[in-house]
Amino acid sequence: MAAASEKIEETRIKSNDTSSWKSWIGFIISMLILFCIFHYAISFTIVSGSSMNPTIKDNQILLFNQIYYHLENDDIIVFHDPHGYDVIKRIIASPNETVEIKDGIVLINDTPLEEEYITGVSNDMEKITVVDDHYFVMGDNRTPGESLDSRSSEVGLVSSAQVRGEIVFSVFPLAVKLRR
Repeated sequence: MAAASEKIEETRIKSNDTSSWKSWIGFIISMLILFCIFHYAISFTIVSGSSMNPTIKDNQILLFNQIYYHLENDDIIVFHDPHGYDVIKRIIASPNETVEIKDGIVLINDTPLEEEYITGVSNDMEKITVVDDHYFVMGDNRTPGESLDSRSSEVGLVSSAQVRGEIVFSVFPLAVKLRR
């Protein structure tokens, strides 16, 4: 009887060891999946600066989609600038569209762009045509000197290869409207 009791106890210990290993393997696999999602599919960024005021504020935490996005005008994107920094700007014009700024008003294909989200007034800019696979981007803070964007030769048009992703929503503060 004592031998049978010891055998049952030994079986319980072995089964607990097995379930413990299974738990650890499940935990490690879950962590790897989460790492892959946050490294390759979605990512967070903390805003530094005021170029997207009033829509996006300094130190705001944003979530952006790195895998599936279809870029169009008015999207807010994260892209690598020529200096290697990640930058957040709004797409103003897409491939084959013309952009011009007259008296502080942005014209897309000679039509005034309705922009209730901006601050400040931009300097005038001659008409340009956005080339294939590129985008014309601007910050929402149009006060001269506040946003380094496609109006500057330092940034210029942003190629789709430079785009890291599209801003999905604000993590902090929550429920901030980022699109019209």
